[in-house]
Amino acid sequence: MTPPDISSINLPGVLISIGVGVAAWLVASFVIVRITKRVAAGTTFFKKPHFRWVAPALRALDHQRREQRANTIGSLLNSVVSVLVVVITVMYVLQNLNVNIAPLLTSVGILGVAIGFGAQQLIRDFLAGIFITIEDQYGIGDVIETSEVVGTVESMGLRITRVRADDGTVWYLRNGEILRVGNRSQGTYVPVTPSDDGAPAPQQQAGE
Repeated sequence: MTPPDISSINLPGVLISIGVGVAAWLVASFVIVRITKRVAAGTTFFKKPHFRWVAPALRALDHQRREQRANTIGSLLNSVVSVLVVVITVMYVLQNLNVNIAPLLTSVGILGVAIGFGAQQLIRDFLAGIFITIEDQYGIGDVIETSEVVGTVESMGLRITRVRADDGTVWYLRNGEILRVGNRSQGTYVPVTPSDDGAPAPQQQAGE
């Protein structure tokens, strides 16, 4: 086996590639952190003195929910950017080391397809969690109703939502398996009062 030609290695190019990758990651992380903090803090429009009268009408958990959504999306963006920067940096470093990356890219592509088929449910859970967070379908402290459970949301993640039922049971719901959800905290939910015979009491018509 012929040893690699050390003279063909572009050492300055390797150092430049690593330096540019680290700098790009630092800049991207800084921008994401700043955006996340701004989104979590919310608008300052209603914080002005002549708008203080509207503060009681705002929901008490709005800041917590907004902060939770901002942190979740910020964490996701940070992970995506980190993976992209690392992959691109490694490719340039290998090129400067005079390594043929074509077979490596082919192997990585095949491996990615295999992992994608094996982790379909996991990807589905993550995508569902992203849309639940962005669309604000429910948040921490909301009382939700699904086909499995009715309870209060205690924590949310990209894969799992933790709900505490009325009897104290803690349920862990995979986001990709939540086909429908009702949010009793966002709407004008009114509990149904049962009648003496156990059947729901009939609703009165308007004007009666």
